[in-house]
Amino acid sequence: MDGAEVGEGFPDFALSRGPRLVRLARGLLRDPFQAEDVVQDVLAKVFLQWERIGRTNDPDAYVRRMVVNACTSWFRRAARREFAQDVATLPERSLADPTAGVDERDRLVLLLKRLPAKQRAVLVLRHYEGLPDAEIAQLLGSGEVAVRTNAHRGLATLRRWLAESDREGAAP
Repeated sequence: MDGAEVGEGFPDFALSRGPRLVRLARGLLRDPFQAEDVVQDVLAKVFLQWERIGRTNDPDAYVRRMVVNACTSWFRRAARREFAQDVATLPERSLADPTAGVDERDRLVLLLKRLPAKQRAVLVLRHYEGLPDAEIAQLLGSGEVAVRTNAHRGLATLRRWLAESDREGAAP
């Protein structure tokens, strides 16, 4: 095999899927720059194995699983050296501000990053990536019931934190 055949089809795959993979990693990790690094590392590994990965039934799902695993591994290592963000640093809510939607999204992302890794992964894959529970279960190596349980608990926790944050913001 000559050098021109190595990684054939990979550049198109990386260009078309790269932004979605970065968005997935950003949803799973606390640091958006680290998310880009994780995706870059995964794509470097995929390039080296593209001949094999490109022949799989669904290379997209395979690479997405690699990103989820890499984020989980990074988060486990990082959990020993990072601290949760203080609720007091969340942005204040302003109804008159036209950028309130952006502020609200940022507020939700900050709260989402405080969730346990499994709950966060399920919510990101379900609501940001739009994946069905069966595919999420396959990606995370768990059952569909566990996916629904993690989604339920994660959403309940987010709702509670949002309510607490709203009460604290309304207090004089």
